Amino acid sequence: MATILTTDPNPAVVGDETEDERRKRLRTVIAASLLGTTIEWYDFFLYATAASLVFNSVFFPDQSSFVGTLLSFATFAVGFVVRPIGGIVFGHIGDRIGRKQTLALTMLLMGAATALMGVLPTAAQVGVAAPILLLALRIVQGFALGGEWAGAVLLAVEHSPRRRRGLFGSIPQVGLALGLALGTGVFALLQGVLDEDAFLTYGWRIAFGVSIVLVVIGFVVRLKVDETPAFAAVDALAQKSSAPIRDVLMPPNTRNTVLGLLARWGEGSAFNTWGVFAIAYATNELGMDKVPVLVSVTIASVVMAVLLPVSGLLSDAYGPKRIYLIGIAAYGVAVYPVFALFGTEDLVWFTVGLIIVFGVVHALFYGAQGTLFASLYPTPVRYTGLSVVYQFSGIYASGLTPLILTALVGAAGGAPWAAAAYLVGTAIVSVIATALIRSRDLHLVSGRD
Repeated sequence: MATILTTDPNPAVVGDETEDERRKRLRTVIAASLLGTTIEWYDFFLYATAASLVFNSVFFPDQSSFVGTLLSFATFAVGFVVRPIGGIVFGHIGDRIGRKQTLALTMLLMGAATALMGVLPTAAQVGVAAPILLLALRIVQGFALGGEWAGAVLLAVEHSPRRRRGLFGSIPQVGLALGLALGTGVFALLQGVLDEDAFLTYGWRIAFGVSIVLVVIGFVVRLKVDETPAFAAVDALAQKSSAPIRDVLMPPNTRNTVLGLLARWGEGSAFNTWGVFAIAYATNELGMDKVPVLVSVTIASVVMAVLLPVSGLLSDAYGPKRIYLIGIAAYGVAVYPVFALFGTEDLVWFTVGLIIVFGVVHALFYGAQGTLFASLYPTPVRYTGLSVVYQFSGIYASGLTPLILTALVGAAGGAPWAAAAYLVGTAIVSVIATALIRSRDLHLVSGRD
């Protein structure tokens, strides 16, 4: 495994703790990281699922099904466009004030926006004001999530035992998979017990209302976690950056920032293809029933959640860069065969394809991603750097993907092959960028053993 260099202070000198205290701290960290990201991603991707199934008829009813779906995905993409702003703002707060306070604030903002979505009036009730209000709340969601992912990853890896960086770095990723599974699972349940009219009238709102309870639980758990030892050491030694965003973009961090942005392209396109676009493609283009499709995505998400810690353990054994590289390459190879399975229009084969490419392959590289990207930056600018890489790449890698794929499929008369070519291209870019990341440019993500 490649040696990771560091000039960071050693947080091991920050305080002493007994073995019982250490175990309690790590359990709290795991719970805070897992619960927090599960809730945040449940909120965010609940919108994505609704954009595929509900919002085209509730908020854009005067449009054709195709145009309505495009408009729904356009509002979905807006959340990704505003995420970099949140990443810069909350990254600065996280690097200057601390990880813990920042994560509590992002959770409150996200929960409030999602809950308000559940009580929005429809276009039939208030006309054009409905999609405008929806867009405004989506902007708040994106702003909040801009600071969530990086903070959750750092909460885990900067508390982790030295030989378990990869495993702990995979914990927040499990939250993403569980959040998606909860979102699609709740929608599947509601559609299974309600008829179409009831679901479109009030059923979808229940899923958004559930967020209030989840946010309260997650907020309480996050308040109990300690500040990370790595940040505490930087704070104690007065080594915090005065302008983290400047330092992230300037040498010696420039190269890692550019390569990180490109390395994430394949991962971002993959997640939003299999977790978002596939739902609309299967129901609109293939004519499959909504509930079985949602169940298929839920199953694949659960498989991913189970396998993500395995990816973390592999990262500890062989290095996160190597595991991420292998996983992205496997994704590129799998795209065309999976779309061929989708083309059978058979639910079993559709589910098998999703489990392979989303449950297994995506888990392989996504579990390694947090630890790899965290090592791109030293502690004083790590929150901002991680946010910049993840959130700015989210615009083209994630947010625009369903829109691009929908347009390509529409232009091809329903055939998916042009869309598949685009996805393969993103995987190739990410493989090259990941391979160019140099071990000597990586930093040790120090915790307290």
